Parts: sequence; C-alpha cells; structure tokens
Amino acid sequence: MKQLTVILLFAAVPAFSQLIQPNDLEYLGAFRLPEGSGGSDWNYSGCGSAYYPQGDPSGPNDGYPGSIFAIGNNTQAFVSEISIPVPIISSTRNPANLNTAETLQPFSDVRGGLFGELEQPRADLEYLPPQAGQTSGKLHFCWGQHLLSERAPTHGWCNTTLSDPQTAGAWFIGDYTNYIVNDYLFEIPEVWSSEHVPGQRLATGRFRDGGWGGQGPALLAYNPLADGNPPASNTALKSVTPLLLYGEHIPGIPEISNLESMKMKYYKDADDWSGGAWLTAGGNSTLIFVGTKAMGKSWYGYSDGTEYPTDGEGPFPPIPAFPHDQRGWWADSIQAQILFYDPDDLADVAHGRKKPYESQPYAFMNLNPYLFDPGYDYTDETKKMVSLGDCCYDRARNILYIFEHRADGDKSLVHVFWIRESGTGVREPESGKVGSWFGIWGSGNGGREPGIGNRVSGFDLEQNYPNPFNPQTAIHFRVGEPCRVELKVFDIRGSEVSTLADGKYEAGEYVVRFDASSLPSGIFLYRIGAGYFTAAGKMTVMK
Repeated sequence: MKQLTVILLFAAVPAFSQLIQPNDLEYLGAFRLPEGSGGSDWNYSGCGSAYYPQGDPSGPNDGYPGSIFAIGNNTQAFVSEISIPVPIISSTRNPANLNTAETLQPFSDVRGGLFGELEQPRADLEYLPPQAGQTSGKLHFCWGQHLLSERAPTHGWCNTTLSDPQTAGAWFIGDYTNYIVNDYLFEIPEVWSSEHVPGQRLATGRFRDGGWGGQGPALLAYNPLADGNPPASNTALKSVTPLLLYGEHIPGIPEISNLESMKMKYYKDADDWSGGAWLTAGGNSTLIFVGTKAMGKSWYGYSDGTEYPTDGEGPFPPIPAFPHDQRGWWADSIQAQILFYDPDDLADVAHGRKKPYESQPYAFMNLNPYLFDPGYDYTDETKKMVSLGDCCYDRARNILYIFEHRADGDKSLVHVFWIRESGTGVREPESGKVGSWFGIWGSGNGGREPGIGNRVSGFDLEQNYPNPFNPQTAIHFRVGEPCRVELKVFDIRGSEVSTLADGKYEAGEYVVRFDASSLPSGIFLYRIGAGYFTAAGKMTVMK
C-alpha cells in the first residue's frame, strides 16, 4: 500500500518535471593540478574551465574519462588541457593526500592577440561538438577584465589543438555591456535550447560586484553561428536572448540600472558568483551558479569595517594601516555556495511570460564543509580571494567539477560531485518555491555530511565496511517496518552493476555482501529504497 500511495502521488502532478536538489549532489573528493608548462602555471588559476568528452582517449579506465581545459595563472591567462584523476576525500584536507592531474597539452595563449593585456581577467571556456556546417568541435571562450570604461568585444572560439588554435573572434554579445557578459560560459542542453531558444546552445553572463552588473547573476543565451561560421571580427551577435538580469540594461551605459523591485532575494553587494553550469541527470535538471555569498553586513571600504563613500564625493576616511589597506567590497563573513534555478522559470523569461529579474533561486547549497581553506581570514585582501572559481560539467556521467582558488598553496584544487538521479525534487507552484527556499536557507541542509540521506525513523543505511575493499565488502541496513526493499550498486556513470536485495523484508537489521571480483578499481555507489526511505552511499574498489 505504501508503494501504491507514492505512485498515485506522482501521477497526480504530471505537469511537473523534476528539479535537482542540493541533497542530490554526492561529494566524491578532490584532485590536485599539475606543475607548470608552456611558460605558465596553475598559481592564481581556476577562473575558466570546460569539460572535453574526447580528451585523454588513452587514459585509464577508472570512471573518469575525458579531460578538462582550464585557464591557468591569471597573469598570463593561458589555457592548458589536463587529465582527470580519481578524486580522493581527505578527512584532514591535506592536498598531499590527493591524486594529481597530468598535463595533456601545455599552456598556450589561444586568444590570438584579440584582447591585449587584461588586468584582473574575467574569462571562461566551454566545449561544443561540431554545430551546423562545422567539421570540428570548438572551444568557445569569453574574455574581459574587471574594470572597463568602454565596451569591447568579448567572445570567440578556437580549435582544441592548443598549439594551433586557429582563433576566431572577437565578438560582442548584442549591445549588452561587458559587465553582464564575460565571466561564465556554459552549454545549454540541446532539448531545452530547441524548445525555448532555438539555435542558442551557449549561455554566458557575469556578476559584477557592487551592483554594476545588476543585483544578481546575469545570463544570456546566444548563437554565434547565426552571424557566420565564424562571424567577422567585431560582429555584434544578433541571436541573443536574456534569461536572467536583475536590473535594467541601458545601451551605451556600462553599469546596469538597479531598482529594489528587481533585486535577487538575499542579494549583497559583496557577493561573487564566478561560475555556472546547466545540470541534467536522468529526467532531472537545474541551472546553477557557484561562488561566494556575503553574510551579515556588507560594505564598501576596508576590512576593518571602515566604510568608503560609494558616490565618490567624500568625505574620505584615512586609509587604515596594513593589513587593512585594500579597498573593496567586504562582509562580516562569506559562505561558499551553489545557487539552484528552475529551468522552467528561464523558459518563461525566454517566451516573454516573465521578466528576467523575476526568476529567483529555489535552493542553495553550503560548500564550506568541503573546501580545503574555508577559514576566510578577512584581515587582508589576499586571503579574501580564497574562494570558488569556475565549474564545468560532464553531462554523460553527471559529474560536476568545481575549482577552489588557492587551496593548494597558490594553486587551485578541483572538487568533484556526482549528481544522483533520485527524482526527489518535484516542482511546486511559485509560492511553494519561495517556501522551500526559506526552509533550505534556514536548515543548512546543503552542508550535511556526504553519503547518506533522507532518514526515516527506524530505517538506516550504513557505510560499507571495509572501505576501500578488494574484492568483498559488507553493507548493513535497517528496516523499520515490513516493506519491499531494493538495494542496488551503480558505477559512476549511473549504470546498474548489481542487485543485492529485491523483495519484502520484515522489520530488523540486515547485512549483505558485495563481491567486486569482476569489476575494475574505482568508485561505486549503492542505493536503497525501502517504503518511503531512500539513501545512498559511496564505496571504493582498490585492486
């Protein structure tokens, strides 16, 4: 009867598809970046990245195929291609415990002289397979700088052979200001694009602190191929659709015009959203931004609390002594976060049913528990920069990669999450979304310990033991009342490997053994469904 009730519940709301929720993200660990190459290195890196499905074809069969293109030291802002090693969870947050990526292509300047020298570059990358009329996939990019008094072209593409990039560009994104177009860049799923923004397979945007780019993350869909293959240099691309903009864009004016009624909920001027991705996992989806959220009071001035007039008219306070002498946006504290958006809201914007500032996040996830340097010392500007960088997504395997700035000395680390296809997040009416946002914000569910979730009284799923193991391990679970139980094992791609339990179980404690003799080394997931109770865990085969 319990299972029948669940089936009827989902059948009653056929119009609602599934949203990915924070507890669908399973932390797999992190890995280190390699040593420098090609005249650059990974210090002060991580502002841009792209997952490349065809990368590292001769790499090990460890569940992490493909490679990552990423931007290195922001002084040179060169691009390198690296392998993806198996991530490791370090309980002591010691980078020495982690596997290290290998350089597949050394650093190279792929910009083709299009942008000159950039101060504090804002940039990102995204790979798309060959589109209409193309013979090869392209590494698309956006490039700009933190401060810019005049509009400049920002976008282009190059080949994946970094030594011969054959760069094309640079292009403007319509008539939009640079402060909302050139910091994050990611793929729009083809099925969503075809229905809502035909031909526009790329999303680009930026969050400019202090409200210059609006009071929330901006996002625009675009299609460069609508203006040529490639478009001519300095082309203002015409195929552009705004999806998010928390303010009003006035052509010719660098900063966005802001109104209180157009503000993202919980916006602070010291926020910093630095990366984005469109996640899909089975029939579930979400659009995310990663970055840092200002908590408590936010001000412009110095880290000791001294405020500086934002109108520039004075009176101006004296500059505090070191280490409080760096002026910028500050806050009482900072929390590394992921923001979650409903793609249906963006569809309403694309079709004119909503304004770009009306969409609001439905959830957030606190990433501080996973970071290697989450302490955030606000006594000097350099420690303030310890934060999240860009992210990229392996859509075929539901794997999300997030860069953490300066977590390995001055080098970045890459954190890895697997998106479960749990289907727990039913879309609700608009008022329900606001309620769930407040509930998740207050509870801090996003910062839970990874591995086990959705506890119901009397039911439990324990971590397998031993772990890592070779070739056998034991999994203990508890059933609170008679019900049907399914316990299955999946590989990292989400393919079923083994069924360990499938039938009716009485209330009690049980143990099953899993034999991985026929499996390679790697990470595997196990998931239980028992009545209303669902939970998942992660185990490692090490041969």
